[in-house]
Amino acid sequence: MSRLRHPLVQVAYAVAVTVPWTGSRIYNLLIARGYIDASQIHFGTVTEVAITGIAVLGASFLLAWGAETAEKDVPRAFAIAVLAILAVAPEYAVDALYAWNAGSGGATTAACGELTPAQIEASATPLAEACHDANLAVANMTGANRILIGIGWAGIAVFTVWRAHKTRDSAVQDRDGWFADVVTLDRGIATEVAFLFLATVWAFFVPLGGGIDALDTILLVGLYLTYIIIIIRGDVDTEEEHVGVPQYFQSWSLPWRPLAVLTLFGYSGLMIFTAVEPFAHGLEEIGLQNGIPQFFMIQWIAPLASESPELIVVVVLVNKARSTAGFNALISSKLNQWTLLIGTLSVVFSLAYGQYGVLPFDFKQAAEIWITAAQSYFALALLVNFEISVREALVLFALFISQVALEFMIIQDFLIGGVSATDLLLAYTAIYMVVGTALFAIRRQALREMLGLAADAGRTAIGREPIHTDFAD
Repeated sequence: MSRLRHPLVQVAYAVAVTVPWTGSRIYNLLIARGYIDASQIHFGTVTEVAITGIAVLGASFLLAWGAETAEKDVPRAFAIAVLAILAVAPEYAVDALYAWNAGSGGATTAACGELTPAQIEASATPLAEACHDANLAVANMTGANRILIGIGWAGIAVFTVWRAHKTRDSAVQDRDGWFADVVTLDRGIATEVAFLFLATVWAFFVPLGGGIDALDTILLVGLYLTYIIIIIRGDVDTEEEHVGVPQYFQSWSLPWRPLAVLTLFGYSGLMIFTAVEPFAHGLEEIGLQNGIPQFFMIQWIAPLASESPELIVVVVLVNKARSTAGFNALISSKLNQWTLLIGTLSVVFSLAYGQYGVLPFDFKQAAEIWITAAQSYFALALLVNFEISVREALVLFALFISQVALEFMIIQDFLIGGVSATDLLLAYTAIYMVVGTALFAIRRQALREMLGLAADAGRTAIGREPIHTDFAD
């Protein structure tokens, strides 16, 4: 093996690209302690974006290698669930900050209801600013979730098919017709798909409660904990052979192998958690300097930055012809954001408020939740038969990007005719629901099989025999 291609050298390269960000953090610490005059060196916004972006890239490789190595000792689905949580941890931090600010500012449903939308948008008073932060918490969360599907699921499907001529990925099948080639998924992801389906159904009811409350927390967090219990009791996957860095670390004996996994997870998680926020903030500043509205930046640009580690990790997996693991990671990320992220916002809000409270949001954000749930519903209708074609992926992306583009034009007054951004959201919600329902009707047998396989996983987790053996491959 060439020394330059030795696994430890590859790890060293990945760590090396995080060093500038680590050095920047140390530099800022020395400034805070008074050891360095801040006027001597100043990092501009573009420089900070470059340093943090490269650090996220290196940390994402370390995170992917850690998850693949962990598959030697724990079920793959659990390893990927841990990967997904670490990769989207910055998204949790951003939303938690907005929820905390809303709670500490007293943004109750009643208090915000006494303010006009214009007053909240202007943030002219501390209360109005707190109500605005409550809306931003929902906007950032819904933006992140829609990006994960509209760009993540769709983009990775197309990328997987495109890369198949080199990776020889057995999951990619050629089909006759325009953009008809498909990525087939392992039926083992039925559990993730089923739990995401349940969380999506509940999400439609969240706005009807007047905000995110304790019932949402109990049900959504409970769903995720049940999912984790089921997958952690699954069997360790031993049939898939790894290469490169994961293969090298998997050859280590106990306890060094788990120690390597924990080190990779810990270091990459720390880098991602600390670097993504300034990366996203820097992009926001650049956007604001170029006339892009703050709300649009927080809903779309900041989440795109915070989702970048997850997307990079999946690209790494696809390049290794591990498209099933890649989609598993994307679905797991969507599941934990659609359950833990929503469910914990009420907890953070209540802690900041000093007593139990409901995180409020206006009707525009209710529409944001509905369209996000509808997009998830449509995307699950595409995956329910355990495959996604290039054609379907392009439709998924086209619906996502057209809605974002039209909303941007409405915000910037490029469109006339009295159509509001809320009207646009409701119209796209209807489109997603109609097409998704039609697909589920056509694929009702596939839906029954998917739910049956997930039920079998639950039965196996509690030591009972599966009953849907007719659904096995």
